[in-house]
Amino acid sequence: MKFTSVSLLALLAVSSLPALAIASPEKGLEIAIAADNRDKGFGDTTADMTMTLTDKYGQSTSRAIRNRTLEGNDEGDKSIVIFDSPGDVRGTAFLSHTKKTETDDQWLFLPALKRVKRIASSNKAGPFMGSEFAYEDISSQEVEKYTYNYLRDETVNGLDCYVIEYDPIDPKSGYKRQVVWMDKAEYRLQKIDFYDRKDSLLKTLIYSDYNLYLDQHWRADTMVMTNHQTGKSTELLFSNWTMQSGLTENDFQKNTLKRIR
Repeated sequence: MKFTSVSLLALLAVSSLPALAIASPEKGLEIAIAADNRDKGFGDTTADMTMTLTDKYGQSTSRAIRNRTLEGNDEGDKSIVIFDSPGDVRGTAFLSHTKKTETDDQWLFLPALKRVKRIASSNKAGPFMGSEFAYEDISSQEVEKYTYNYLRDETVNGLDCYVIEYDPIDPKSGYKRQVVWMDKAEYRLQKIDFYDRKDSLLKTLIYSDYNLYLDQHWRADTMVMTNHQTGKSTELLFSNWTMQSGLTENDFQKNTLKRIR
């Protein structure tokens, strides 16, 4: 084959471009499993949390919350969220039993009604206590709940990250897909874009202020969920983390919700 000077220059220019990433379901699953394995063994966690809701006009309200999680073995994690203030939500408690392949079990205790309400699977895409987090966002994100596709590498906040698409298996999920940025060094979530069932960008979740516990487990002290379609946002600020404090299955039962203080 004979190259002209123009065609040779064009060939050299193309060959000097960086190689484009090739989407890979296998690599996406491999990264998700590696991230999950890195966090195994924490046992249980407790933390205090401040939830700040901000509307599209910039008006904010805050809530004081306690959060507890028990690591799952055969199934997913169990978690409970307890609202301490303000007065209109004091005593409200949310319990979640995450399943790996089946629909999660979730209950909400409403002190004003003095009853425990089960969250129907059809409602799990709804907003959690008026926030920009959905009920399904509050559950632990088990590997088995998604299919995966590695998209590319990209830098976020100065960190070299994998970019992976998570596609929910549950047909009742409020999301068509999620695009996740996870840093390569520690497999920590940095950013998630959530797309609604029409595949329009709905929300973005940003993680920051990570700290390391027990020399292995990273936890973000700040999470901010921004809803691009409504202009609202919810900020979660965590503090006073503890791990392996001795929580048991008995601390995460439906019949204990009414007695939680």
